[in-house]
Amino acid sequence: MSNPRKTLDRLLSGQADANIDFADLLRLLHKLGFAGRTKGSHHIFHRSGIEEILNLQPKGSQAKPYQVRQVRDVVLKYKLSLEKNA
Repeated sequence: MSNPRKTLDRLLSGQADANIDFADLLRLLHKLGFAGRTKGSHHIFHRSGIEEILNLQPKGSQAKPYQVRQVRDVVLKYKLSLEKNA
């Protein structure tokens, strides 16, 4: 279990897309102000002011690499940070 700052740093580095823990990614999204709901294995996240809806599913205990890239794209596009949402 990593803290959200470390998870965000790993996410933004782009070098660990296939090695990010799914639970850590969910925790990061909550810290970034996203609201989520679960339907089966699908974790659906949204946030006001953000056009995209993130639909995530685990692959074992890891996040799927293409979904990590989708989260990174949203974080960069909207310039999201933990400081703004603390």
